[in-house]
Amino acid sequence: MTENLTSSDIQSLLSNPTAENRAEAAIKVSDKFNTGNLSDNERQIAEDIFKIMVRDAEERVRAALSDSLKDNPDVPHDVAVSLANDVVGVAGPMLEFSEVLTDNDLKEIVKSRGAEGQLAIARREHLSAEVTDAIVENSESEEVIATLVTNEGADLQEETMGKVMDKYGEVEVVSDSLANRGQLPINVAERLVSLVSEKVRDHLVTHHEMTPDMVMDLFLSARERATVSLLNDGADVMDVRKLVEQLHQHGRLTETLIFRAICMGDVVFFEAALAKLCNIPVSSAYKLIHDRGNMGLTAIYRECKLSSEMLPIVMAALEVAKDMETSASEDRDRFQQRMLERMLTNCEDDFDPENLDYFITKLGSSKKNTQAA
Repeated sequence: MTENLTSSDIQSLLSNPTAENRAEAAIKVSDKFNTGNLSDNERQIAEDIFKIMVRDAEERVRAALSDSLKDNPDVPHDVAVSLANDVVGVAGPMLEFSEVLTDNDLKEIVKSRGAEGQLAIARREHLSAEVTDAIVENSESEEVIATLVTNEGADLQEETMGKVMDKYGEVEVVSDSLANRGQLPINVAERLVSLVSEKVRDHLVTHHEMTPDMVMDLFLSARERATVSLLNDGADVMDVRKLVEQLHQHGRLTETLIFRAICMGDVVFFEAALAKLCNIPVSSAYKLIHDRGNMGLTAIYRECKLSSEMLPIVMAALEVAKDMETSASEDRDRFQQRMLERMLTNCEDDFDPENLDYFITKLGSSKKNTQAA
């Protein structure tokens, strides 16, 4: 152990044991320990020195030790825990980098420490779902949560993301960070779409000469288009059903949204939506919707009180979806193109298939006016 601590170092510690000398000694012993080239006896001596230094009265000594040992996975657990529970200036490096700390250690520290300690943990290269959830549950800092959701190495489960939205959804730095994550569950993405749309609506009313009704029509149309875009071909059936439940619960399962979805070929969403509106099992809705004679579809459609004007379009969309079932290479754009071609022959002569989006928006506006009257 004296290969790093020279005779001069030892003499300085004996004759002038200042905090600066002790900090330098901590770094030198740590550097030797980090090489991994110690005998068993030397290793024991080094660990004993560490256990003394973690109790040093001078913060700079403990901070030097923490910074020097933060990347070493062989640090004794009790030394790592002691440093991690120290003041922030000492604990920071261990909290952010040390692999010696267990999930239980980190969860306990998250519960007992303030924002600075939680922030260091939120920056760790890898965070388990348990630790991530503990941070969301216990932190009151917007900066900590924004840092956490930005960290792609943090395992953020859907339930935890929901808690983030519940507590910090209105905080722009948090919602923006969450929106920029690599992958989001469809339910979380839909909540973000709704949140962003509402912010845009409020901005338009406040900063532009637009009536609330004009803005509402615009923002509902944009939000619904964005929501439908979340329904890709790989979406899990259960996730889609959960999305329908969420939309219905918050009053966002609108008639126009359902039409936009079926016109893009999202049959699973359409089935789940009609089942929810009629309060029947999805399996029953499926049988009615796909009845060969269209009697079942017509019955459930009327039961849901959907617009009769759109029934031919829905039928055309379902026919195209059935025709394309065996063609895995077909994408959403191709589906809509084929559906519009089918509508040219199946629907009314005065309907313009090239302006389907306008038609749906207009339908939503007329429905709203009828209800208001």
